[in-house]
Amino acid sequence: MAKSLTKIWLGGLKRLISIQAKHARDVKRNAARPVRPAGKLSAKLKPVKPATTLRSPAKREAPRPGARESRVRPRAAAWASGSWTRSFHSAPVAPGRLVNHLQYGLYVPAGAASAPMPLVVMLHGCKQSIDEFAEGTRMNLLADRYGFAVVYPEQSKHVHAHRCWHWYDSSDAAGGAEARAVVSLVDELVAEHGFDGERIYLAGLSAGAGLATLLATRYPERFAAVAFHSGPAFGEARSGIAAMDVMRRGMRHDPVVLIDEAVDVAAYPGVPAIVIHGDADHVVAPANAEQLTTQFLRLNGLVDAAGERIAGEEREERKAGVVMRDYVRGGRRVVRLCRVQALGHAWSGGDDAVPFHSSKGPDASALIWEFFRYQRRAVKSRETESIAAGAASGAA
Repeated sequence: MAKSLTKIWLGGLKRLISIQAKHARDVKRNAARPVRPAGKLSAKLKPVKPATTLRSPAKREAPRPGARESRVRPRAAAWASGSWTRSFHSAPVAPGRLVNHLQYGLYVPAGAASAPMPLVVMLHGCKQSIDEFAEGTRMNLLADRYGFAVVYPEQSKHVHAHRCWHWYDSSDAAGGAEARAVVSLVDELVAEHGFDGERIYLAGLSAGAGLATLLATRYPERFAAVAFHSGPAFGEARSGIAAMDVMRRGMRHDPVVLIDEAVDVAAYPGVPAIVIHGDADHVVAPANAEQLTTQFLRLNGLVDAAGERIAGEEREERKAGVVMRDYVRGGRRVVRLCRVQALGHAWSGGDDAVPFHSSKGPDASALIWEFFRYQRRAVKSRETESIAAGAASGAA
């Protein structure tokens, strides 16, 4: 029975993305042409000169023994000036696996930083590689300009034939293990490279956005802010079949009730969130964006259990086919929803030459970094946490 359900899930997923399949094939035929920096990055961004040699960041440590490291540059890094390293992380072993290797690509801007760099975690969608995701989003160019590092975890084809993250299955054998592996990778990179633990940000596209939701609800203390692009709402899907239903229609139940069932909202520390979605998305219905926004309004203490706003204020702006809705508290933007007219299931303002990225709409990467850069989360050291835990147990 499980095998049949798996076949149904994979077949359904293929049907969902068949709308863009022909476009993807056509794009790949032309993928060999040189990639040029596009003019729609941001009005503030300056052109970056193509780099012909790989530069290593200052004081970079040698890879740990046994790690496989590749210096092959993706096209996205070919016209960025920092270093791109492919490697794998030995994550905590999941049930039923002897090893749990998480492949990833790490981009670090060139030059010595005067202070610890922020780190942006980018989670790709189904049928994407990390090279395509880096190229299509152009996040590495923003990293060059603003001085942050970017890590791209990559789902294995051995785990899912289409490289989908199991965002709907929080068990330790599926999505729970994937979320734990990403957190373990982030912790190791912070320790190894000295990235700023108070400025770790998380962004995902489609299934990657689904996993980002799981991470933000399970490990909120790790991330200063989160971004969801074309992502599903959280809490209703428990299987592949249910996941497809949520993607096609949105959730059938109250999003606030579902988030209250999944998370202890009273104890939740809050995570600022930006949600970006195309109004012409036929893979993940736009209703998901509204529901996901409501859920993070609840998690950030802006609405009550009935969904009524109890704090902050709402500001809305409509311009050039984009609806931007901000929820502000104390002069600080806490949740933002961006709805883009005529955009399908693709990264807004991205590179048309890469599947699941579109030049339509505002530059999502620039919007996301603009939201992230003002967010910071105070982090307790491991030693402090251990002392506090010991004191609590002693008092008990």
